[in-house]
Amino acid sequence: MTDLSSSSFFSDFGLLLYLEELNKEELNKFKLLLKNEVMEPGYCLIPWAEVKKAKREDLANLMNKHYPGEQAWNVALKIFGKMNLKDLCERAKAEINWAAQTMGPEDTRAGEAQGDQEAVLGDGTEYRIQIQEKFCIMRDKKCLLGEPKDFHHEIAEEGRELMEHLFDMDVKTGEQPQTVVLQGAAGVGKTTLVRKALLDWAQGNLYHQKFTYVFYLNAREINQLREKSFVQMISKDWPSTEGPVERIMSQPNSLLFIIDSFDELNFAFEEPEFELCEDWTQIHPVSFLMSSLLRKVMLPESSLLVTTRLTAYKKLKPLLKSQRSVELLGMSEDAREEYIHQFFEDKKLSLQVLDLLRDNEILFSMCKVPLVCWIICTCLEQQMKKGGDITLTCKTTTALFTCCISSLFTQVDGSCPSLPNQIQLRSLCHLAAKGVWTMTHVFYRENLRKHGLTKSDVSVFLDMNILQKDTEYENCYEFTHLHIQELFAAMFYMLKDSWGITDHSSQSFEDLKLLLESSSHRDPHLMQMKCFLFGLLNEDRVKQLEEAFNCKMPLEIKWKILKCMKILGNSEYFPPQLGCLELFHCLYETQDEVFISQAMRYFQKVVINIYGKIHLLVSSFCLKYCQGLRTIKLSVAFEKMLNSRPPAETWDGGRITHCWQDLCSVLHTNERLRELDLCRSNLDELAMKTFYEELRHPNCKLQKLLLRFLSFPDGCQNISSALTHNQNLMHLDLKGSDVGDNGVKSLCEALKHPDCKLQNLSLESCDLTRLCCLNISKALVRNQSLVFLNLSTNNLLDDGVELLCEGLRHQKCHLERLSLESCGLTVAGCQDLSLAVTSNKRLTHLCLADNLLGDDGLKLMSDALKHPQCMLQSLVLRRCHFTSLSSEHLSSSLLHNKSLTHLDLGSNWLQDDGVRLLCDAFRHPTCNLQDLELMGCGLTSACCLDLASAILNNPNLRNLELGNNDLQDDGAKILCEALRHPNCHIQKLGLEYCGLTSVCCQDLSSTLSSNQRLIKINLTQNTLGCEGIMKLCEVLRSPECKLQVLGLCKEAFDEEAQKLLEAVQVSNPHLVIKQDCNDHNEEDGSWWQCF
Repeated sequence: MTDLSSSSFFSDFGLLLYLEELNKEELNKFKLLLKNEVMEPGYCLIPWAEVKKAKREDLANLMNKHYPGEQAWNVALKIFGKMNLKDLCERAKAEINWAAQTMGPEDTRAGEAQGDQEAVLGDGTEYRIQIQEKFCIMRDKKCLLGEPKDFHHEIAEEGRELMEHLFDMDVKTGEQPQTVVLQGAAGVGKTTLVRKALLDWAQGNLYHQKFTYVFYLNAREINQLREKSFVQMISKDWPSTEGPVERIMSQPNSLLFIIDSFDELNFAFEEPEFELCEDWTQIHPVSFLMSSLLRKVMLPESSLLVTTRLTAYKKLKPLLKSQRSVELLGMSEDAREEYIHQFFEDKKLSLQVLDLLRDNEILFSMCKVPLVCWIICTCLEQQMKKGGDITLTCKTTTALFTCCISSLFTQVDGSCPSLPNQIQLRSLCHLAAKGVWTMTHVFYRENLRKHGLTKSDVSVFLDMNILQKDTEYENCYEFTHLHIQELFAAMFYMLKDSWGITDHSSQSFEDLKLLLESSSHRDPHLMQMKCFLFGLLNEDRVKQLEEAFNCKMPLEIKWKILKCMKILGNSEYFPPQLGCLELFHCLYETQDEVFISQAMRYFQKVVINIYGKIHLLVSSFCLKYCQGLRTIKLSVAFEKMLNSRPPAETWDGGRITHCWQDLCSVLHTNERLRELDLCRSNLDELAMKTFYEELRHPNCKLQKLLLRFLSFPDGCQNISSALTHNQNLMHLDLKGSDVGDNGVKSLCEALKHPDCKLQNLSLESCDLTRLCCLNISKALVRNQSLVFLNLSTNNLLDDGVELLCEGLRHQKCHLERLSLESCGLTVAGCQDLSLAVTSNKRLTHLCLADNLLGDDGLKLMSDALKHPQCMLQSLVLRRCHFTSLSSEHLSSSLLHNKSLTHLDLGSNWLQDDGVRLLCDAFRHPTCNLQDLELMGCGLTSACCLDLASAILNNPNLRNLELGNNDLQDDGAKILCEALRHPNCHIQKLGLEYCGLTSVCCQDLSSTLSSNQRLIKINLTQNTLGCEGIMKLCEVLRSPECKLQVLGLCKEAFDEEAQKLLEAVQVSNPHLVIKQDCNDHNEEDGSWWQCF
């Protein structure tokens, strides 16, 4: 009997028969795949030039020639599989079976060929086919009120390019990511995108060279599993014809696992890593398996693609060894515009809607999410059909979504679904609130039962399109969108008191105060619910919901919120930098002027960063009603807002300008406002003009104005004009702004004006030179009010100071404090300054820090201090480059000077010998020094006996700063002995970075226990260790310890020491432990740093 080989099979049935069924595009694809086919040893590839030009018959002959026997058949079937030509594969298989039945027992070769063909069909083709069938069916999903079916598909197409490059090599590190996190807002299209990617892979259009197999794991399905092995979990879509799935697990580097909706997983992920599972065949709780997979304990060589909401990324990140994170932003601005134009066929209507949505940046931003965009458009369309005012609807997010909820009660045919009763509504709101707090947005039947929702209750909300049932996974329910859930969650707080809920078992989410204290940084998932809660305080919104639900919604919660606002307003820790803006967003939602006034009456200071139109809108609206404010700190990126769109499309043709005018009007409408900080703002000419007009308003009561790091293209003419018009303005800080010599000229003209009442002026780092000093000098003579002038960090040089001193020496100069830090002064400048301080009896504070004065310059200043007419009380000589040679001159001066109470000699190389000489004066009873600063002077324990002597013998010495010196434990021991003496009057002691260890802590503890005057000690940057902290904490807990401020960085110690320090703060509430102890105060030695 003749051998039934592949060649005889093709002679009977013909490869040509199959090739003729391919269309032109499929034939070209077949040729390309044939070109790249890896051949077994002994066979060679067909030359591409021949394949490329071959017609179907020629191609069949070429394959039979180059791949004799069954190899041609194997190659053809394999390529058909890759092309997903399922019908051809099945028909060929059937024909092979038919041929096999006609074979004799001796025709074993054909039987072997059949086995080979079946093996080829087990290369993943069937799995790909099954994935295609399953996920094509899944693509259509029921959405709220009938969203267009192709909507998500279009969004997925936009994300195709993004998906293609997710696993590309990092050009910076040269590494290919194994874990990619795709994060984005609810409904932005994460699931749609990864499912489309899975389909593309199954069709051979994506990742076909990277991943041999891709598995899809959905959180909703995983949540309903209990115990399985990992291989059982991924086998749900695995066809039996592919053989055992275990065979592919031996090459994990070619596997991709898609974990969709991580945020929906009901697992804590708290298992220690050493307990996790490496074996994918072992049965474990699915939470255990998912943790093992994510942490790369199981299948570490495999790749992961994880989708999650932004709010759950904090929970996911610690689980991952390393990852590439990509945020899915949703529809671009152009895409949103295009969709709105398509939705509203009437161009006039679409333009109106676009304008209204652009006015409210939050709503327009929400439209990035396809479903939300559709919900908003649908709601507005229904409003217009009813003759409603969509301008009011678009004013706040609460107005729009309340309108949306209300519209769910009226179907297209005008009929109303059955309304939920009070119990049903209460249960739903309770479910929604707890879900928002716990970031739970998918509810299973057991969740619903726990909240008292029966099957019939759920049916009511399903009929109303408030809830929707997952069509893919059994027993899964969710609100039609997260924002719908958040609105019902907000209603829970409105209604819970009237429902008389008494179950308080660990229900922390019911605490209104916790919700009000939440912040976007710490609790981003609560922000929209909080905004909705404030929005529901609006009486119109309440009426709308009362009509919709046919129930009473009391507003008693207003008074509870006001009570909480009083606590927040009086707290020194509120608001953080972003807290005020978040609060304004909430207050804006109310659109209730009276309520805003009542809520903000307890706040004396607000800090606002305005970087977008919505920030400006809510701030300008709310600030008008904050009549209790005394201080506003504002940062505005005005040009960024103006330049966000082309000039022809500016926001509502002047809406920004109108809001800015409203905001600036606070300067004259708020009679209590005394301080405005407008630092680091990017303001255009028009904005500044508006600001100056308000500053000159006769009702403006502003006293302190900070305009740091701003631009003054007008040469400071407007601000100078304001100085003469506003006689309340006493403090002006222009630090870091581009004032220049020309700007100073304008300011000096204002200073000479009799109506200018300015007392404090800072021109630090304003790019000044010696050319401006003559103008300043003349102004000092003419101005009778200026008492504090800061000219630090300007290149004035000795020549400039010489001109300045002409004014300082004049008898009409009223200046009391002058800072010339880092002005390029040398010994020559000291000559003029020494004359000035001896002739000007009003000048009491002088800062010469960071100038190259040297020992010769110090001699001149020391001689000036001896002069009986020198009235200096504070002299700052930090970093002035003098040595111990100056100590003798200073020592002599201190014995003669009766006025000097503060001396800063920090960061000069005095060493122990220099301090010994100074201590001769310090310990003398006629020395009036109260504050002495010797940081970084090269001191050791050798000088501590002299310092101790000064401490004991000088009853005036209150503050001693010795930080950044190598005193060590021996030095601290000597100082502590003096500090324990009853003659010691030291109140503040600085020992930071002094080389101290736990050895000195017993001496420190003894001192803190016996010294009743010491209220502040700085011990930061010392290696005290846990042992040392234990010794300190023993006395810190004692009522005998009067310490108020302890300088320590808690984070620098181990966990045990941190717990000890935290316990001390609980037991001793009067003690503050903090790293930064340098509280700058105008009344102490840091006056020159706190302008």
